Amino acid sequence: MKLNLFFLTLLFSVSASAESIALPVAPQLAAKSYVLFDYTSNQTLVSQDGDARMEPASLTKLMTAYLAFDALKHDTLSLNQKLTVPAAAVRSASSESRMLLKSGQIVTVDELLHGLIVQSGNDAAITLADNIAGSEAGFVDLMNKEAKRLGMNNTHFTNVVGLPDARHYSSAMDMAVLSAAILRDYPQHYPLFGLRNYTFNNVDQANRNRLLWLDPYADGIKTGHTESAGFCLVGSAQRDNHRLISVLFGADSDRLRATESQKLLNFGFQNYDAARLYQKDQPVTQLRIWKGTSSHVEVGFRRDLILSIPKGTFSQLKAKMETRQPIVAPLTSGQQLGVLKLTLAGKPYAEFPLVALDNVPLSNVFSRGWDSIRLMLQ
Repeated sequence: MKLNLFFLTLLFSVSASAESIALPVAPQLAAKSYVLFDYTSNQTLVSQDGDARMEPASLTKLMTAYLAFDALKHDTLSLNQKLTVPAAAVRSASSESRMLLKSGQIVTVDELLHGLIVQSGNDAAITLADNIAGSEAGFVDLMNKEAKRLGMNNTHFTNVVGLPDARHYSSAMDMAVLSAAILRDYPQHYPLFGLRNYTFNNVDQANRNRLLWLDPYADGIKTGHTESAGFCLVGSAQRDNHRLISVLFGADSDRLRATESQKLLNFGFQNYDAARLYQKDQPVTQLRIWKGTSSHVEVGFRRDLILSIPKGTFSQLKAKMETRQPIVAPLTSGQQLGVLKLTLAGKPYAEFPLVALDNVPLSNVFSRGWDSIRLMLQ
C-alpha cells in the first residue's frame, strides 16, 4: 500500500503565497469552562477547558428532553397523551425549579415538555422519566446509553434533573454535542427552547435564559444552576444561515452567564464566516480503482462540506487529498477512500473524510486477473 498525495487545484481559488495570518483571539470569560461550537460547519471555534468534567445542574434536562423527543418519534409517547404525575415527582424541595405539579394530577406530554424546557421543572422531568422508562433509575440508564452513543465521553448521569452528585457530570464539549443532536435530530421541537414564558395552572413562569431577551438572534437553549455548579448556560443563535452554540459552566451570577455567553456568540459571528465548499454528493474528483466493473469511482462528501474560517482569509485556504493506493473493488457507497486536508496560510486547519459516491462491484474473473498482473507490474 502506498500513500497517494495530490492537490485539488480546482477546489478553491487560492493565492500563490501563504502569508502568515493571526487567528482571532477569543475573549477570556468569567467562567470555569466554556466552548463555542459552530453547528453549521461542525467545528469547535473556542474551547477553554471544554473537556473538563463539570457539574451540569439543570443542563442535564437537555438529555431528558432528547429522550422524550425520541419517545415521540417512536410513538411510545404522543403530545396529547395524558400522564399521571407520580408521587416521586413532587418530592422536590422548595429551592428546586418546578412547574408546580401535584401527585396524581393528569397532565399531557405537551404540557410536561413545556414545563421541562421553559420552566426547568424537576417535577416535569421526573414525570416524563417515570412514564417513559418505568422509573427514574431506568431512565438514567437510557440517558447514559444515549450519551455513549452520541460520543459524550466525559458525561455520566445519576439522576434526570441535575441534582449534585459526585458521579453526575458532563463537559462543555459534551453539552455542545447534545445540543447539536437536538437541533439535528428534532428540529420540530427546538422552538420550545425559545419560548420566553409558559403558564400552567394559572401560574406564569419566565424562561431563565436571559439571552432570549438580551440577543435578538438567540433562540435557545437551556440554563442550569446549583450552589456548587454556579450558573451554567447553553445558548444558541443564528444569523442568516450560520448557527453557533455556546456552552458556559460556572459563572458567578445569572446576569453574568448571559452576558459572557453573548460575548462568545458575538466573537464567533464577528470573526468567522461559514463557507460551503462542496454540496452533499457532489463529486470532488475520480479515483482509479482495480478489479471492479468500473475503472474509476467518484468521491465526495455525504453531507454539505461547510467550513468556518476567519473572515478575510479564504484566499489563503489550500486543499490536499490523500488516498491509500491501490484502491481495489468491491466498494460500497459511503466507504471512506481518503481524506481532504485543508491548510490556512500554510498551517493545518481541518480534515474531512472523502467517500465513494457509488457502489463498484467486483468485475469478472478475467478482468480481475488482468488487473492483478498490471498491479504487479506497477
